[in-house]
Amino acid sequence: MAVTPTHKDADASQSELYGLPEQIRQWAHDLGFADAGITRADTGPHAERLQQWLKAGYHGQMAYMADHGDKRYTPDSLVPGTLRVISVRLEYLPAPDSPKQVLTDRERAYITRYALGRDYHKLMRKRLASLAKRIDEAISGYDYRAFVDSAPVLERGLAQRAGLGWIGKNNMLIHPKAGSFFFLGEIFTNAPLPLDAPFESQHCGSCSACLQVCPTDAFVGPHLLDARRCISYLTIELKGPIPEELRTLMGNRVFGCDDCQLVCPWNKFSKPTAEKDFQPRHGLDNASLAELFLWTEQEFLKRTEGSAIRRTGYENWLRNLAVGLGNAPTTIPVIEALKARADHPSELVREHVAWALKQHSPQNSRKP
Repeated sequence: MAVTPTHKDADASQSELYGLPEQIRQWAHDLGFADAGITRADTGPHAERLQQWLKAGYHGQMAYMADHGDKRYTPDSLVPGTLRVISVRLEYLPAPDSPKQVLTDRERAYITRYALGRDYHKLMRKRLASLAKRIDEAISGYDYRAFVDSAPVLERGLAQRAGLGWIGKNNMLIHPKAGSFFFLGEIFTNAPLPLDAPFESQHCGSCSACLQVCPTDAFVGPHLLDARRCISYLTIELKGPIPEELRTLMGNRVFGCDDCQLVCPWNKFSKPTAEKDFQPRHGLDNASLAELFLWTEQEFLKRTEGSAIRRTGYENWLRNLAVGLGNAPTTIPVIEALKARADHPSELVREHVAWALKQHSPQNSRKP
């Protein structure tokens, strides 16, 4: 849609604009955002990197990454008339939290930290709308459009150019005082706001911990991820069976993966979220694989209401849990849970259950 002025005057004076970046940051803080920055409607070198990544086929089944022409990396193509992008971040790490303890307990289900509480989309979108309203009250005559994973936006590239951090070797945006456990959101506007300086320096140095820790060796190299091997892709985006050669490498990770963030030295600076909505629900931060595997579809829909986990769907949820149970110790609860789903109506679920039970056969059996 075209951006057109909706107020009496679309020409703010330089004096009105001069102090706005600091005001916008303060308003963003007041609304609960950790930071905000302003950049041109230009993704710079990030556009070319995206195109090269897509050309290599590393996006797998995520066709939406290649759709929409140049709209993902050209803000003006997505929203005509866009001059500036306001990028914000919102921390989501629950507190207290013990992700590494869950990963080492193979009978527990590991769920990526961002999905333990309520879905962030509505919360962030509402606050971005409030932020846009405050800016509009300060300089009327311009238009604002908020996005939170709701359109093709190269958000990490824009956030880097807005000064919110650098993109690490694991492709996550990293802030030197806050690590990488945060969500990003954007406001596109045709207001000629003053710009913040991009975050040009890189602080990963010679560290390659994130590349080495990846359970499935999904990193082709620094800043280059083959999503087809990434556990987040396999458990959330992939439709159909998980490749057998990757199943034993997934461990107990049943929805997403945080390994490349958990090992990052900069995440010692991560701050626990103050958002109550992001705190774990239904004990998902410490639930057993067997317990979750026995949820009925009705229970799944009820307990994932308002959660990002709903996105994977019940069938894929069982698929993922079957893989986790196949990697779990050979215990009575694990075996009984798998046998309870051996005749599931879904061929996809049955196949993964059969694989998991085979992992616990005498020749493959693992003691508790």
